[in-house]
Amino acid sequence: MPSPGRRTMSYTFSAILSRLLLSVDWPESFEGNPLNFIRRNKDGGVEEPRIDVAIFRQNTEGLYGGVEWTNPPPQVYEALRTHPKFKHFEGVPGPDLAVSTRIFTRNCCHRIVRRAFEYARQFGYKSVTVCEKPNVIRETSGMMEEEARRIHAEFPDIQLWSTNIDAQMMWLTKNPEDYGVIVSGNMFGDICSDGFAGLVGGLGFAASGNIGDEVAVFEPTHGSAPKYASFDPPIVNPTAMFLSAAMMLDHLGERDKAQRIRDAIGMVVRGGVKTYDMMRIPGRPDVCSKGAASSTQFTEAVIAALQSS
Repeated sequence: MPSPGRRTMSYTFSAILSRLLLSVDWPESFEGNPLNFIRRNKDGGVEEPRIDVAIFRQNTEGLYGGVEWTNPPPQVYEALRTHPKFKHFEGVPGPDLAVSTRIFTRNCCHRIVRRAFEYARQFGYKSVTVCEKPNVIRETSGMMEEEARRIHAEFPDIQLWSTNIDAQMMWLTKNPEDYGVIVSGNMFGDICSDGFAGLVGGLGFAASGNIGDEVAVFEPTHGSAPKYASFDPPIVNPTAMFLSAAMMLDHLGERDKAQRIRDAIGMVVRGGVKTYDMMRIPGRPDVCSKGAASSTQFTEAVIAALQSS
């Protein structure tokens, strides 16, 4: 039997990734976070809307599917020539022509939209928004919207909204509290998740789950942050990791335990414990000397809040 080296680990992880059909990103605001989005109200004062959004995006299709060429092979070029709008590109030398495809399948559109509606019903969201660009990307965005309309008939208690990705970026800084569950292809979902994360304090407060039929992996939206790995003490905000654990508990049906974690984080944030990102200072090894809590200190505060609840 071969030893479990890098090749085995890579193969195993790739096999898992191929089974993770969709991602859910969950930016959530906590009262007292100095990085929360604020705006003027109609009386001239300041208000801080509560943001709680779940963003469903494809993992295996769309622009991130990887079907692309520079200098496309002859059979691909000839196939592209059959489209009337390709005439604008005829005569471009192959090495100067790059093509990236956006492939959607009805099965995967159906699957992700259904999951979005099921999630909205399970967690009490009032709306599902399809965020695409059907006025321009008619075929792929149109297929997702068509499946959304079909599935919506089974969920009459949940509103179905449709937004264009560019307009959505404006509305998320105008009325972000109006949105519940958003569903889109991978690229537009990626843009939405980072945009909403910026309203709740950045990626340090954004959790995510990669979900398949039999496998699920939960992690912070920002990934591993390796550039901070050697810092002593560690300085990275651990909130996104805690929220990812809470998402996992939700997925396993342990909603009470998940809510205890979120409540404990809320207590710590309201209590004024701040990591360097919450203080808006650069992430350098000396941040703790400037008053920032280390990863360990923030974690211990959350544990204490859990134990006291």
